[in-house]
Amino acid sequence: MRDGEHGLPLFPLHSVLFPGGLLSLRVFEARYMDLMTRCLKTGDTFGVVLILSGSEVRQAAQSPDLAAVGCSARVLDCDMQEPGLLHVRCKGESRFVLRSHEPVELGLEMGRVQAMADDPPAPLEARHAAAAMALGRAIAALAAQRQQPFQPPYRLDLPGWVANRWAEILPISHEARQRLMELPDGTQRLEVVDRYLRQHGIVGLDPPAQ
Repeated sequence: MRDGEHGLPLFPLHSVLFPGGLLSLRVFEARYMDLMTRCLKTGDTFGVVLILSGSEVRQAAQSPDLAAVGCSARVLDCDMQEPGLLHVRCKGESRFVLRSHEPVELGLEMGRVQAMADDPPAPLEARHAAAAMALGRAIAALAAQRQQPFQPPYRLDLPGWVANRWAEILPISHEARQRLMELPDGTQRLEVVDRYLRQHGIVGLDPPAQ
């Protein structure tokens, strides 16, 4: 076992969770019902990781092919509005490298993971101000429609937060989201997002002069 590795129960999905992001789950399989209930009681986290090939629903004697980097998640609340179906709201916390995984009880995947460093603290650079302001307008427009896909506080001054929130709502593939999530630096991630926003006319084509 490498230094810093630890076990983490996994919830493989056809989606990507970012640190600080919100995730809603509809849970009906026994392995995940038990996991969510346990995490809510203990405050423990679980790992969300993108499925590269395979199914979210358990297949006998078959483990899914998973991405190399995932994000830990903490359960915020659970609600069972109908028998056998648990509605769960979670929040992404921190990224990890998935070293290995194997099925354990009830077919739950248990991972051996190693924590990745959080985005280093850095101010929002002037060339990315338009991307941050556009995100602020998007948040206001969604709020006017009684939608709140992000949890306050809205850190429009942090490049990693701005990049992560854009990545969650832009119409890009899961694979593109995964590549963004794996980038180690928030400013680098926002640079890629900013380029996309300009290419698609969401913000002006030319960044402000330095």
